[in-house]
Amino acid sequence: MNNKQKMSARDQFNTFVRLAKYVLPMKKSALIATLLLLLTVTSTILGPLVIQRFLDDYVVPLDFPAKEVWIIALIYIGLQLVNIVGSYFQTLRFQELALAIIQQIRIDAFSKVQKLGLRYFDQTPAGGIVSRVTNDTESIKEMFVSVAVTFMQAIFGIVGVYIALFTLDGKLALYTLILLPLFLILVSVYRYYSADFYQDIRERLSELNAKISESLSGMDMIQAFRQEKRLSDEFIEVNEGHYRVGLRNIRFDSLMLGPFIDLMYALSIVAVLSYFGTASLTSVVDVGIIYAFTTLLRRLFQPINQVMQRLSMFQQAIVSASRVFTLIDNPEIEPKQKAVSTQKIQEGTIEFRNVTFSYDGKNDVLKDISFTANAGETVALVGHTGSGKSSIINLFMRFYEYERGDIFIDGVSLKEYPIEELRKKVGLVLQDPFMFYGDIASNIRLHNEELTDEDVREAAEFVQADHFIEELPNGYEQKVTERGSTLSSGQRQLIAFARTIAMNPKVLVLDEATANIDTETEVAIQKSLEKMREGRTTIAIAHRLSTIADAELILVLHHGEIVERGTHAELLAQKGLYYTMYELQNGAQA
Repeated sequence: MNNKQKMSARDQFNTFVRLAKYVLPMKKSALIATLLLLLTVTSTILGPLVIQRFLDDYVVPLDFPAKEVWIIALIYIGLQLVNIVGSYFQTLRFQELALAIIQQIRIDAFSKVQKLGLRYFDQTPAGGIVSRVTNDTESIKEMFVSVAVTFMQAIFGIVGVYIALFTLDGKLALYTLILLPLFLILVSVYRYYSADFYQDIRERLSELNAKISESLSGMDMIQAFRQEKRLSDEFIEVNEGHYRVGLRNIRFDSLMLGPFIDLMYALSIVAVLSYFGTASLTSVVDVGIIYAFTTLLRRLFQPINQVMQRLSMFQQAIVSASRVFTLIDNPEIEPKQKAVSTQKIQEGTIEFRNVTFSYDGKNDVLKDISFTANAGETVALVGHTGSGKSSIINLFMRFYEYERGDIFIDGVSLKEYPIEELRKKVGLVLQDPFMFYGDIASNIRLHNEELTDEDVREAAEFVQADHFIEELPNGYEQKVTERGSTLSSGQRQLIAFARTIAMNPKVLVLDEATANIDTETEVAIQKSLEKMREGRTTIAIAHRLSTIADAELILVLHHGEIVERGTHAELLAQKGLYYTMYELQNGAQA
């Protein structure tokens, strides 16, 4: 369902049913909490009946036998104690239940995020995803904590009150049944109109989170290009929209939740007093009956009023749950491998056979790509920005699904290998490697328990990262902040080399892996790269053509097509696009 579409009553019901299913694994705890709630509601309703008996049997006749009065007093106090103790434990139980449910929903949502294909993240702002996993699930929690309890209190309370009313005066109780359809009409009207408000306000909140996330992640660029005012103005505009929707919702709530219920209660009291007033003209009316009836009516309207107050939370929770379930149900999952497969990568021979690919299903970014990288060989991809180099890497790494053509490793389709085998045997180094919060050792190990501390050190030494690591105050235990902001680009790249070589992959994928390394460092690690490539099939995207001069095959891409192919010397001899690119980088020294 599109988030901008109005939620129908069926949509809301289906969402509620799906939420209710999360209670099933904890049905024992839910049953205990419900029984405690029933106990507190019962004690609340019995209280006025005890007072009514006291008024009619003892106050009106002015007869106060000590024993009976003490018994009534103890019963009333006992009911209040049951109410207090029961309320405490049922609140505690419902809170525990709600937290457990939200914990599971958040796990489901976050687990789905990990399985979504990169196509989804290309189209969805990160802040919007964060909003669904945090803000929306928090709103759902309020439904289980407050709304569910209030609704059950209302149901038990209304049933109990009507039983008591019919016990006191069946004819008048029958008249008061007209209140029930009025309540249902009021709830239906509120639900119908408020769904739009809460759906809109949740979307606005997602926009706020997306704008904040974008600003925080790009703060260096914002300040460098003096974009602070523009971003502030955009945030103010989004925030103003959120404010207007919120204010519109408050006005609607103020009209529907307070005045209507108060008016109905006032008219009901007038009707009851008029009924007993008229009855008193022809017969005696016990004052205790009047007290009990008016008190029970208040107890009837109290849960109704609470339901209306909580209905806003319910609407928010249903809208929020719908947004979370939309995320969980999103079909844009990561590419799937064959269900049952035991294929293993042995040699590492790679073949692209007539691969054509489009990100949006309309415009092809790769067109009939075919090439072979034999085991142990290096194939380099060069070309201007947007030529399709990274798209080839994305398909080979199974970040995106391809449907036209096929990719093979050792003669077996890429789709036939278990994803664990691909991730274990194919090592990837990106131009801008991602650093996790932790320390340097954990960023190399990546929580692979099979790697010892010695393996980590050997990997760092292999790529000559050990020099700068050992100069740090805490060495391999040096703290790495978010995205490795305290490390230089070159240091982050060396750590990425180390984490890749620690896996001992059969195939290497280098996406402009030396682009962020200074010339001196690049020269120092070229020998390490040569060692890394020994015995491994390598696909390398290269910006500096000098780094791939020894590649067995160089592919020159232009607008998604391979326009030239050959060795470094062969391509220079052709004096085509590769020759032009090489001259631009090296002047007349061709």
